Amino acid sequence: MSIKSAISLTLIGSVLLMMLLSGIDAGGIAIYWGQNGNEGTLAETCATGNYDFVNIAFLPTFGNGQTPMINLAGHCDPYTNGCTGLSSDIKLCQAKGIKVMLSLGGGAGSYYLTSSKDARQVATYLWNNFLGGQSASRPFGDAALDGIYFDIEGGTNQHWGDLARYLSRYCKNGKKVYLTAAPQCPFPDAWIGDALKTDLFDYVWVQFYNNPQCQYTEGDIKNLEDAWKQWTTDVNATLIFLGLPASPEAAGSGFIPVSDLTSQVLPAIKGSAKYGGVMLWSKYYDNQSGYSSAIKND
Repeated sequence: MSIKSAISLTLIGSVLLMMLLSGIDAGGIAIYWGQNGNEGTLAETCATGNYDFVNIAFLPTFGNGQTPMINLAGHCDPYTNGCTGLSSDIKLCQAKGIKVMLSLGGGAGSYYLTSSKDARQVATYLWNNFLGGQSASRPFGDAALDGIYFDIEGGTNQHWGDLARYLSRYCKNGKKVYLTAAPQCPFPDAWIGDALKTDLFDYVWVQFYNNPQCQYTEGDIKNLEDAWKQWTTDVNATLIFLGLPASPEAAGSGFIPVSDLTSQVLPAIKGSAKYGGVMLWSKYYDNQSGYSSAIKND
């Protein structure tokens, strides 16, 4: 090998190492979409280039023999099969490398699981109507979502682990069903703490808001940092995200100003091998504040 070739290889190796090291702390942004008709379309959301994950919210009615029904606020009417037009938007997002999830539950709704059998029936419904299966009544048409997002904030804490186990068994052409969850930051979460013990969840976006005992308060990062360490130590997920309101109006408490997030909070948590990025509620509030645009480079 010539000296010139050796130098070239050394330079290439150095560049690759720098790229690798610079990506270690790189995080993505997940966003909720679907609960405000004035937030823009799903296609527009993905076209911003700000998000790596979009959580379509919500499926707030399911379980106990109920007919599952989505609620996308002012975007479309599922009762008249009016949401099938989202199929093309979902595919556009996925073509950009964005994972699109269906959010189960939410802060209001009628959802709970009565048994393992009930969980299996819900999993089958989700697979056939939103994921890789087949059904004559798919609410989003023929688009196959990337996964299911457990945003369980009511009902009971029973059988969510069963649902995760049944969903985890599905795949199509080698494409897995991603499982994600949004527990509250007090550990363990009252609703899905047991389900997280299944170790089946790929991404966990912890809600560090509306919970003063474990969220950031001006100039004081200790409560958040302590909670973050517990979540990243005790929960076996691929990546864990910092869940935040995208504006002060988006939650009762827990909003972190951009300057505080970038100078204090992110430096304190990005060293974790499980750091995945930031999850924001919601696209509507992000439109008002520009929060994702302000933080994405950090």
